[in-house]
Amino acid sequence: MSISDSTVKGKFNEAIGSVKQSIGEAIGNEKLANEGAGEKLKGNVQQAWGSVKEGVHDASSDHTRTVDSEAHSARESVADSAHNAKEKIKETVDNLRR
Repeated sequence: MSISDSTVKGKFNEAIGSVKQSIGEAIGNEKLANEGAGEKLKGNVQQAWGSVKEGVHDASSDHTRTVDSEAHSARESVADSAHNAKEKIKETVDNLRR
């Protein structure tokens, strides 16, 4: 699972907001406490957005691996068919020469 920049920024903003809110409440500064609460909320939203981005990235990676696997199987099938056709043609030509 990949960690997006939004998740990291969100965790940072949540922590900073928590500190600001605690300090604001401790010293009786409502403005600082409210700023901290807002920053915590911003951090939570960023983390949620990061989770969405990570989910999309992971789903896309899973899909890419599936497509790559299917493409590899298709290439092998085509190569086998071409080899079989070549052998059949060679056998037919050899039979005609006899």
